[in-house]
Amino acid sequence: MMSATLPTATTSPKLLEVRDVRQGFARPSGGERVVIENVNMTLADHEIVGLLGRSGCGKSTLLRIVAGLIRPTGGEAVYLGQPITGPAEGIAMVFQTFALFPWLTVLGNVEAGLEALAVPERDMRKRALAAIDLIGLDGYESAYPRELSGGMRQRVGFARALVVNPAILLMDEPFSALDVLTAETLRTDLVELWSEGKLPIRAVLMVTHNIEEAVLMCDRILMLAGTPGRIAAEFKVDMPRPRNRLSPHFRALVDDIYASMTARVAQAASAAAAKATTQIALHMSRVSANILSGLMEALAAEPYRGKADLPQIAGELQLEVDELLPIAEALQLLAFAELAQGDIKLTDSGRQFVESDLETRKRLFADHLRRYVPLAAHIRRVLDERPGHRAPRVRFETELEDQLSEEDAQETLQTAISWGRFAELFSYDDQAEVFSLDNPT
Repeated sequence: MMSATLPTATTSPKLLEVRDVRQGFARPSGGERVVIENVNMTLADHEIVGLLGRSGCGKSTLLRIVAGLIRPTGGEAVYLGQPITGPAEGIAMVFQTFALFPWLTVLGNVEAGLEALAVPERDMRKRALAAIDLIGLDGYESAYPRELSGGMRQRVGFARALVVNPAILLMDEPFSALDVLTAETLRTDLVELWSEGKLPIRAVLMVTHNIEEAVLMCDRILMLAGTPGRIAAEFKVDMPRPRNRLSPHFRALVDDIYASMTARVAQAASAAAAKATTQIALHMSRVSANILSGLMEALAAEPYRGKADLPQIAGELQLEVDELLPIAEALQLLAFAELAQGDIKLTDSGRQFVESDLETRKRLFADHLRRYVPLAAHIRRVLDERPGHRAPRVRFETELEDQLSEEDAQETLQTAISWGRFAELFSYDDQAEVFSLDNPT
């Protein structure tokens, strides 16, 4: 198995350095929400580096700082020895959404960046046609975006970024909006062009939440974790291209990254479960009770019999790491499952849940909400204590927003509402925005 290490400096010439970068955003209610903190990394000549992590860990924020679209509130990003204070010549970006001009043809979209740089028309046309040909769209120069498939539109996005001959290409989850087969084709084509030295770039920095994608494409993978996000580990991908997903070396590295990510999820969930019930400001991802039930049932069935390797079950259930880990984290928080070394295992309570009828499941879920989810227990306690057994939503929102961002507070409260309704621990009137005990048994 590969082992994760803390980030180390590369021996190749550094195109990019990120030094002690911190990024915070002002909250409407006052104060600051810190997204990333104390981030240090380098990008060297002839390497592809991946930024991997769950949604909300600051990957895209870091990429936008490098692109010069955001000024960090602390530290600096340095390109070729010069601090990045705005969009830098020599750094181009491909976004998740295609962001094409619908009124321009493929050729017009690719030429747009060169036109902004005041490139002479003859050179502009020559370079644009070469980029279109390179990215596999020869013959579609006169087509409009509406005539193209999603994969072809994203190829236009790549051509538009490559035509300016950047030293660094930034990619923000460029394949996530595509279907599986189209994404695989485009990934393969880009890796082939990179390996053959046909791309007019010196290095790539890409954001992804797909572990296999990162191992397929990258030379190094930096894992961001925590709130605020920090670089928690670095993985070196020591395999020649093209890479075989089924090779033992490939699978071992994927398993190792899963193990590292789930270890941190498990630690966070264990710490949360150990908090006193007065500690209600525990962020919870939006995962429905039905989804939790579905994963428990899948784990209990053949061939898992209560325990599964996370990469394996993710592949078989067609779940990305961003989708699977919040479910696994919620099950651990509720003490229905345990996470360790990249595996997920049902607890005795989890097995009991799967084997029970609906009413017993609800009672068991309600008991675990009271014992392990501070916010749900707090809501029920407030309702029990009030003469009318009613409380406005804003009462709990205010408490949460004292310690969480507005977005996280809303997600956490909605999760508690969803779980509380399923367990019939309390009810909630969305129109009146009021909690009550009108329906629970």
